[in-house]
Order: sequence, then structure tokens, then C-alpha cells
Amino acid sequence: MSYEALFEDEENMFGGTPESKYHDIASQANDEIVKDEFNKIVEKFAVMEILLSKHYDDDQLDRMIANYAFENANEVENHKKGLFVEFTGNIVMRLDS
Repeated sequence: MSYEALFEDEENMFGGTPESKYHDIASQANDEIVKDEFNKIVEKFAVMEILLSKHYDDDQLDRMIANYAFENANEVENHKKGLFVEFTGNIVMRLDS
């Protein structure tokens, strides 16, 4: 199965979208696992923001992000879906261990 096949029919993929499945799993999983995984996401975001802030001020960065999101909406949406699949997988893998 190709990566793109995961998103061909979002409403039928395991009963919902990647985002809805993430929220389903996160709401049912152990709170400590979900908090830990969320902290990893926030840490990665913080590092990326710090790296970018070395080259751009906050206003420039916010405008650049908004413009990129607008001009590349499909790419951004597909990447978000992939991240939700990844985050869901990270939680599920920790539930099994």
C-alpha cells in the first residue's frame, strides 16, 4: 500500500480521519503516555522555532508561516495527516510495550 493510499478515502480509514483517530486514541490512552508524547511534540516545535528565530524575528516568522500555509495548503494538509498518523502510532506502540 502506498503512503498516499492512506488518505484516499479519509472518512473510511479506520472509521475516521487521521486527526480524529489521533484524538480517539489519545483520549483513551494512559495520560502519562499521551503527556510524554505531547511534550516531545512541543520540544521539537520549540527547537524549530528557536532555530528559525536566529534568522527571522517573530513577525517575519509568523508571516512566512502563514504565507507558506496559504500557498501550499494541500502539501501542508497532507503533512499534517502524516504527522497525526505518526503521533497516533507513537502512542499505540507505547501502549503495547
